[in-house]
Amino acid sequence: MREQGRARRGQGELEAQVLGALRAAGGPVDTAWVRERVGGGLAYTTVITILTRLLAKGAMTRERSGRAFVWSPVADEAGLAALRMRRLLDQERDREAVLASFVTSLPPGDERLLRELLERARDPED
Repeated sequence: MREQGRARRGQGELEAQVLGALRAAGGPVDTAWVRERVGGGLAYTTVITILTRLLAKGAMTRERSGRAFVWSPVADEAGLAALRMRRLLDQERDREAVLASFVTSLPPGDERLLRELLERARDPED
């Protein structure tokens, strides 16, 4: 049970903290290392759960190291948000309608930025 007075983390906040710790590690690290860096009195099983969820989302990799795993990030916070967006899009039947609705709902600055990014992706030599 949580201690009284301790604030509950926002959705995705713990995942972001774990990813931040992994990016700062500079190489593969074990679960105990992540738990120590994230802090907050988290249970070891909670850290394993977060790491496993991030693995399932494609945000990290793991490899065996003795009897345990070591973890490495493959996505930063922006990459994780992009993975979530892609997963949501993949669940829809009419991708064109979803993308059209998304683009038309963007503020002008974001729409312009998206167009620039698409152009760069099409012609990466610039």
